[in-house]
Amino acid sequence: MAKEVTLTIDGKSVTVPAGTLVVDAAKRIGIDIPVFCYHPKMEPVGMCRMCLVEIGRPVIDRATGQVVLDESGKTKMQFGPKLETSCTTPVSEGMAVVTNSAKAVDGRREIIEFILTSHPLDCPICDKGGECPLQNLTMAHGPGESRFLIDEKMKLAKHVPLGELIILDRERCIQCARCVRFQSDIAGDPVIAFNHRGRALEIVTHSEPGFDSYFSGNTTDICPVGALTTADFRFGARPWEQKPAASLCSHCPVGCNMTYNVRREAASGGKLVIKRAMPRQNEQVNEIWMCDKGRFAYHYAESSERLSKPLVRKGGELVEVEWDEALNAAAEGLRGAGQVLALAGGRLPNEDLFALGKLGKPVLYTHHGGGDLVAQVGLGPDSNLGDLGKGSVILVIASDLHEEAPIWWLRLKAAAKRGAHLIVAGARPTRLEEYAAQVIRYRYGEEIAVLHPFLDGSDADFANAENVVIFYGNEGLDLAGSSALAQACAELLVQTNHTGRANNGLVGVWANANAQGAWELGFRPSADLAAELAEAGAVYIAAADPAGDDPALAAALDKARFVVVQELFLTETAARAAVVLPVQANLEREGTYVSGERRVQRFYPVIYPPEGTRPDFEIIAQVGALIDVPVEGRAVSLLFTKLAAELKPFNGLTYQALAQRVEQWPQVGRADLYYGGTSYDNKLGLGVQLPAAGWQGGAAEQSRIAAVPQLGEQEVWLVPVTRLYDNGQTVKHSKLLDQRRAVPTLSLHPDTAAKLGLEVGARVTVDDAALAVVLDATVPASVGLVPRSTGVPSSAPRAVKLHRVAETAR
Repeated sequence: MAKEVTLTIDGKSVTVPAGTLVVDAAKRIGIDIPVFCYHPKMEPVGMCRMCLVEIGRPVIDRATGQVVLDESGKTKMQFGPKLETSCTTPVSEGMAVVTNSAKAVDGRREIIEFILTSHPLDCPICDKGGECPLQNLTMAHGPGESRFLIDEKMKLAKHVPLGELIILDRERCIQCARCVRFQSDIAGDPVIAFNHRGRALEIVTHSEPGFDSYFSGNTTDICPVGALTTADFRFGARPWEQKPAASLCSHCPVGCNMTYNVRREAASGGKLVIKRAMPRQNEQVNEIWMCDKGRFAYHYAESSERLSKPLVRKGGELVEVEWDEALNAAAEGLRGAGQVLALAGGRLPNEDLFALGKLGKPVLYTHHGGGDLVAQVGLGPDSNLGDLGKGSVILVIASDLHEEAPIWWLRLKAAAKRGAHLIVAGARPTRLEEYAAQVIRYRYGEEIAVLHPFLDGSDADFANAENVVIFYGNEGLDLAGSSALAQACAELLVQTNHTGRANNGLVGVWANANAQGAWELGFRPSADLAAELAEAGAVYIAAADPAGDDPALAAALDKARFVVVQELFLTETAARAAVVLPVQANLEREGTYVSGERRVQRFYPVIYPPEGTRPDFEIIAQVGALIDVPVEGRAVSLLFTKLAAELKPFNGLTYQALAQRVEQWPQVGRADLYYGGTSYDNKLGLGVQLPAAGWQGGAAEQSRIAAVPQLGEQEVWLVPVTRLYDNGQTVKHSKLLDQRRAVPTLSLHPDTAAKLGLEVGARVTVDDAALAVVLDATVPASVGLVPRSTGVPSSAPRAVKLHRVAETAR
């Protein structure tokens, strides 16, 4: 426990841990000291001087070391001759802070006046107007009028794209450096910086493409003025015109808490539309940050390509029909089909998975195994990656967290800075290695061998650690291989006694937001999905596109006797179905997800659904009623109640429990925009972590991990890798991300490319997909890396023969 210090601020006593900054100590007792450059998530720099206060300290007798008392017996205080910055001054015992003295008030007024000498008077058209710290603090502390001549104000560029996502207004920048420090210190992407000096100081980007960071949108949240805005919100709406709507990000297993700002507008025919996406504070999940995929990909929900009418196949063609006809057609096909294969993707909410599992054999569409083991030895309740530091060991294996789960990458980077022993094991370098205490390089196929030193005790890192968390992915592994890796990781945790309690356990780095939820609800991947699809009496598919991912699965689906698909868009899988039922996006309904950390969280309706669509669970219930399979379909909350009663890990959970909240630090909210930025506080629940089921035994089988075989002429070992901006259904329809989405490429080591007679830019074909060759010295020898979702089947690594595309065929 840190030593505690007692001081007074404006006459109010407060006790805080030693090392606490004065500005934070004041916040603890409801005293707001104005700031511009300071942010509670970043190291202080004292640049703006807005937080100036008077500070007195007890007079100490140098001879005795004792506090000197005055005539009345009270501690004699000595105030400094100058004001001090409360954002850089740590508290000390007996300190007396005065925030509202005449000297402090004058100091703040002068700082405001100085800042305004180079700030434009464009509040009426500024995007920040209504939630602007500078505007608010000027009204509270400013001089009321300026002595500066308006003709002498700086005239700078008003529209400077730092990239296609973030726009800079150079005139509005007050040089607080929040954005620069966030990118350098927190995001680890120092791609923007200050240029020039004095009043000519300005923000520039040094990267190509501009502002090349997965976290760029966060700078618009913490910017205290309207200098930085997102491209999709700039001049789009005023803050006071919008209503906040809480939700969850649906793009990865982190489970980031979000708030969408919505309003009705004439341009959309009076419909409720999303104007921007922002973080919602949850210190156990995403703190107050989010990645740009979660911030900008929501535009898929407003795509004109959304399905809005049911489709039934007639005469070989899919035609629009009314709901009753479609439901009856689905029921008729299922009624006499025998075994029904219920195939679900990992973006389907828990309630809908529970309902779907009633219709047939529950199968999870994934190539990543081991979720059943995560249910046994996953992180215990009250786990928080923010608590990991000195004494903790974190292992990341077969995963590129920067691409697969950026906020986890951000949090593990911070844990390493706090002293956690971070081990990164991979077949190729990744961004996280920069912050690792130990890097283990292996060849694809040798993943389990990496764990042997920890299992046999020759490396005592795990045995001696207070906390151990293992993140395992599936890069370079097939379904069986990732399952074997999960088994070995679980055994390591059990053997070193790091299960069953907070901040210890196994985490799967899944491709989808609710893959772990599917495992918890009894869905399991198929060892031979193509065979099961081809032989099934009927296939009922929700939130998955196997035909779009793999031609072999498309061919298998064509052999299935009857196929029903519930989807947002007419995917390759939907195009092969007998019945297609249009569903609502998670933004248009409520439900729950289970994150990779096994935290159950609620999401809420944000906008109204398109006319003609229905939530997945309701459709399933309506089909079930027609084939005498009872499924609760009246309300998603009623369905969750049944789920919680039937499934042991969820026993006792209610929507009310998931909506509970506790006080979080730092305090972030709309009442105080200058302290933590414009992120939203959490009023609708922090979620509940499921208890681990406990270890049930087993043994890892290294033979189940495919080693790289002897390769033939013109062959490479093709390994699918994840890129953050993929081409999935909930990303590719967000046109703002078009320039950054993954493209069909084959990354080769220069030596491998030379051996194959290929140069940068050459085009080769793999499975009829044309790929452009990219040279990358970090790629292992004889290996080719191809981004998932770019046209090449990506269920498992394999040997492939490359065929060069002739120049005349390009």
